[in-house]
Amino acid sequence: MIAASAGVRIMIATRPVDFRKGADGLAALVREQLHDDPFAGTIFVFRSKRADRLKIFAWDGSGLVLLWKRLEHSAFRWPPISDGVMRLSASQLAALMDGLAWTGRACMPATLLSRAQRHKPCDQLDHVGCNIPQRPTNQLECRA
Repeated sequence: MIAASAGVRIMIATRPVDFRKGADGLAALVREQLHDDPFAGTIFVFRSKRADRLKIFAWDGSGLVLLWKRLEHSAFRWPPISDGVMRLSASQLAALMDGLAWTGRACMPATLLSRAQRHKPCDQLDHVGCNIPQRPTNQLECRA
């Protein structure tokens, strides 16, 4: 498992993308449709139509990184399909990649993030932070 550092921005595209796209195609999608800089160090997560695959795209300072994952016996838990992006915490990304249910109603951002909100620190956003519980329940708990 690849872990994201606590200070990195993680954005998830809520609409499925064409999974034939490679790193350059996803960089163009980030620039043109998500209106963000693909080379700013933000981690972008994309979903497939079937929800059993994801691609993680990032610039690490020296090159583009593209990670692809497919779950064999289940599907990833995704937010509702809509236009735009959502910001995730590092623990939410880890839960998503493990196939855990991280999107409980109280855990979801109150609204999809506008361009201005995407650049705010996580503690200034309109959402409740989520943590993976210490007991093995495969569910996430939300902190008030």
